[in-house]
Amino acid sequence: MKLMRYGDRYGTKTPCILDAEGVARDASAIAADYAPDILTEEVIAALTSIDPTSLPVADIAGKRVAPPIAQPRNIYCIGLNYSDHAAEAGLPVPDQPILFNKSSGAFCGPNDDILYSPKMAKLDWEVELGLVIGKRALNISKDEALDHVLGYTLVNDVSERAWQMERGGQWSKGKSFPNFCPTGPYLVSGDEIGDALGLDMWLDVNGNRMQTGNTDTMIFDCAAIVSYLSEFIQLEPGDLICTGTPPGVGAGKDPQVFLNVGDEVHLGIEGLGSQTQKVVAL
Repeated sequence: MKLMRYGDRYGTKTPCILDAEGVARDASAIAADYAPDILTEEVIAALTSIDPTSLPVADIAGKRVAPPIAQPRNIYCIGLNYSDHAAEAGLPVPDQPILFNKSSGAFCGPNDDILYSPKMAKLDWEVELGLVIGKRALNISKDEALDHVLGYTLVNDVSERAWQMERGGQWSKGKSFPNFCPTGPYLVSGDEIGDALGLDMWLDVNGNRMQTGNTDTMIFDCAAIVSYLSEFIQLEPGDLICTGTPPGVGAGKDPQVFLNVGDEVHLGIEGLGSQTQKVVAL
C-alpha cells in the first residue's frame, strides 16, 4: 500500500492510494484525510484491503504534493543512529537511542522550499527514513513493534547546526524551524517494504552527491526504536519518527559545507521515492 496526499498547504487535501501502475486513486470515500484522529484501525484495515483500481482516478493535475499524512501531533527523532555517521561526527556509538523532538510546525511537503532566516549560519541536510505509527503503543516489546507501524516515508531532517550545537540547551532549537521536516512523497506499508532494512539512501546538493548510505548501518532498527520509545511515551496514530541519518552531512565535511539561498537539495531512499527542495530567503 502506498498512500499520498495532494493539495495546497492550508487547503483541503485529496487522500490517495497509488495503484500498481503508480496512478493516484481518490481514497476520500474511505478516509476524509490521513489525519491522526481519522487513522483508526478500521480505516487502516479498509485502506489495506481495498483494490485501488476500484477507486476513481484522483484529480491531481497541477496540485502540490502534500505530506503523505496530515499534521502529526508529535515528531520524534533519533540522533547518531548510524554507526558511520557517529564516526563522522567523532562521537561514540550510543548504547541507547538518543531522542529529541522536532516541532510539529517544522512538518511540510516533500518539495516545499527550505526557509533561510537571516539569523542562520550553518544550515544543513539529513536524509532519513521516517516511520509513522498506526496503532497506539505503550510498553510494547520489540517483537510487537512493527505491528504498530503504519508505514515508512522519506524525510529531510533539516538542521541549523549553530542553533543546535552552539546555543546551549537541547538539539530541538536547531531542528524545529518551519519547513525543517520535508516528508514524503508517499507512505509505504510494511507489507511492501518489509522491516525497511537494506534500503539505499542518498542526498545531493546542487547536483553533487553528499550522502550515500544504507539503512543496514542503523544502530537501532525500527522495531527497536518503537519498542524503546514506548517505554517512556505513549505513541499515537500519525506520530512521525525520524530514525537518523548516514554520513555526509555538511557539518561532517572537511571543510564544513552549509546551505545558502538558491541551493537545491535532492534526496531519496530506495522504494520511498525522492524529494527536491530549494533554499529561499525568508
